[in-house]
Amino acid sequence: MKLKEAIKPISYLKAHASELISDVAENHKTLVITQNGEAKVVLQDIETYEHTQESLSLLKILAVSTAHQKAGKTKPLSKAFKDVRARIEKAK
Repeated sequence: MKLKEAIKPISYLKAHASELISDVAENHKTLVITQNGEAKVVLQDIETYEHTQESLSLLKILAVSTAHQKAGKTKPLSKAFKDVRARIEKAK
């Protein structure tokens, strides 16, 4: 979809809410809704939203992991498993 087709004023949303929601949901579109000429909100189907949130979560995990690795806050896998086994034994 072209960006100019994805921008709608709030008045258009008010007048065509049912149609827009159906179109967004069925075609996995994302719309930018403007108010007084400024972008204010984004309208997208729930599946696209959830996919975006999952992607952002994975990117955050990757960023934290990279930062930990650069800071030297890692340990060999064998040591990690040994520590986990020790915690399990201690909890028993």
